[in-house]
Amino acid sequence: MKAKYIPFFSLFLLVIITSCSETSNEQLFDSSLLEKRSAEEVEKVVEDFILAEDSTTIEIGEGFFDLKTQLILDSKENITIQGAGMEKTVLSFRNLKTGGEGMKIVGKNITVKDLTIEDAPGDGIKAQHTDGLTLRRVHATWTHGDKSKNGTYALYPVQCKNVVIDECIAAHSRDAGIYVGQSENIIVKNSLAYGNVAGIEIENCDNAEVFGNTARNNSGGILVFNLPGLPKSDGRGTKIYNNKIIDNNHKNFATPIGEGPNGNTVTMIPPGSGVVLLAAKEVEVFDNEILRNKTVGVAIASYQITGFPTDAPNWSPYTHDIFLHGNSYDRSGGFPDLSRELGQLVSIYNAHGKAKTQDIVYDGIFDKSRGNSIAQNPMNICISEQGLENLYFTQFDLSEGEENIKSSADVSPFSNCQVNVTTDVSFISSK
Repeated sequence: MKAKYIPFFSLFLLVIITSCSETSNEQLFDSSLLEKRSAEEVEKVVEDFILAEDSTTIEIGEGFFDLKTQLILDSKENITIQGAGMEKTVLSFRNLKTGGEGMKIVGKNITVKDLTIEDAPGDGIKAQHTDGLTLRRVHATWTHGDKSKNGTYALYPVQCKNVVIDECIAAHSRDAGIYVGQSENIIVKNSLAYGNVAGIEIENCDNAEVFGNTARNNSGGILVFNLPGLPKSDGRGTKIYNNKIIDNNHKNFATPIGEGPNGNTVTMIPPGSGVVLLAAKEVEVFDNEILRNKTVGVAIASYQITGFPTDAPNWSPYTHDIFLHGNSYDRSGGFPDLSRELGQLVSIYNAHGKAKTQDIVYDGIFDKSRGNSIAQNPMNICISEQGLENLYFTQFDLSEGEENIKSSADVSPFSNCQVNVTTDVSFISSK
């Protein structure tokens, strides 16, 4: 259900205040200080990718490499792409003339490490149909001022298997910094995502663990989505733990990337969102610091909330089997954002008073084939947080439409259960 919300005169001033969301062009380091490599040295890097043979290492030395063409590794196996360090080897694609991604990978057992990707017109690194991908100490960012013109994803494995993203940094993407889509067997760990619309996003994936990361100063910190109409539908089995999900109050500068709903979903994320679970299945969120996200700490929602069509084969719009426990929350990030409809819903209709940041919200949409009442907890939403009585929890009732939205602070239907989310990341032993 996509609701339209009645403006409240009493919130007029608040709308003005929250419309000026935080924005940032923070950079890890100044790459302009690096020595510029010659045209011949840049061309040598391009040739090394084209001529790479299986089971070899492509070494890229120190300096600033101004590339005017993509780096493509196609159908190769057991390749390592080795830079001299994130702050020493910079591959700039600001002057890229053909293609969208900076680096594009298709293959098996590919490792990229110790380098920076800057200013790709599309994605920083895109890996597709790759079995065995490791990105380690890779930094991907955009350095120009107009963030709406930045690329879509910084690090973008899609339709891959056995993915490890470790000690990476992703910044200023106009969609997600670290995005893993339609993939299986995934580790995202010890990484930093900042200044993006979404910090880290797991979309239509099976068997993922996201831990030890920091997601800060994004619009949304960590997202688990299942979207309709994709080649791989309805992922399940994600664990999000031991992360710092803090101060994600950045302006949402996303622009639609297509006419269909999948190109627009991230544009709906209100600044100030810590964790967002949308049409997600079998997700455990535990032992995280979810702090100072001004709209909501954790949002649990079914796809109907978007207002987009929900008919798709082998896919369900409902979120179910969710377990929140052991997380810490802090509501002191500011006022909820009103620039997106979900933010309006949280701010105006929550169960604790207008303009109150919420720790946990649940849209209350459920599959009636699984139960007759939300009190039965048919979708198995389980919340077992310490000090739950002191948290701001809201369950919405949208069943009577946008003119009669109701809410409840009663968490008891969701507080006497748990979910056993099983993941297997034994594949990482070889990484």
